[in-house]
Amino acid sequence: MPESESESVKPPCAVPDRREVLRDAAGVAVATGAYGLSFGAIALATGLDVWQTMALSALMFTGASQFGLVAVVAGGGAPVAGAVTAILLGVRNALYGLRLTEILQAQGPRRLLAAQLVIDESTAMAVARRDPRSARLGFWATGLGVFVLWNLGTLIGALGASWLAEPRVLGLDAAAPAAFLALLAPRLTGGHAWVVAGLAAAVAVLAVPFVPVGVPVLLAAVVGVVAALVRRRGRSADVPA
Repeated sequence: MPESESESVKPPCAVPDRREVLRDAAGVAVATGAYGLSFGAIALATGLDVWQTMALSALMFTGASQFGLVAVVAGGGAPVAGAVTAILLGVRNALYGLRLTEILQAQGPRRLLAAQLVIDESTAMAVARRDPRSARLGFWATGLGVFVLWNLGTLIGALGASWLAEPRVLGLDAAAPAAFLALLAPRLTGGHAWVVAGLAAAVAVLAVPFVPVGVPVLLAAVVGVVAALVRRRGRSADVPA
């Protein structure tokens, strides 16, 4: 016997779904917050103080950009080069925002808060949901949870590192580039990504003897942008008119 229409239609974001979304958001927030511990300690090792480190986590609030900035500074690069690197890495968040605008439908001050919480984790939790209500709950729960625990982790890591007489003796300054590579590695899916990454790395290494510190990273980023544009043009040419 077929189900009646009222029985077959599941209410949006029912209680079990709501619990599932909140549970997943809490797991993501805890895991990301734990990673904030390393950022706090690494930032101190690169020469930032506790307040500067906390300002980065509270205002910039995007792990890849934060690690990118401190990696350039730790390598002896100029702060401007580090800032440009962080901006390039944060461009993807603007693209996330274009997709999330339709889902969140936030207005006024709520829109500003949503913009601050647009990160990889909150975007993934929103776009993976089956209905708009669950998507919005996933975004807000994950974004707010990660923001609180990321900043708490940063504070604990920074305070812990500040108690050390010389954090660099533990090799924490070298951990910044390593952490950045750890963030990059999961994105290298497919041969094209590996080719672009290899070419960008080769350009950066070859440029080291000839340009100021920090510039090789920017040249590598230019390689990535050019490769993306070339690939996009190639796909457009393949689409039949």
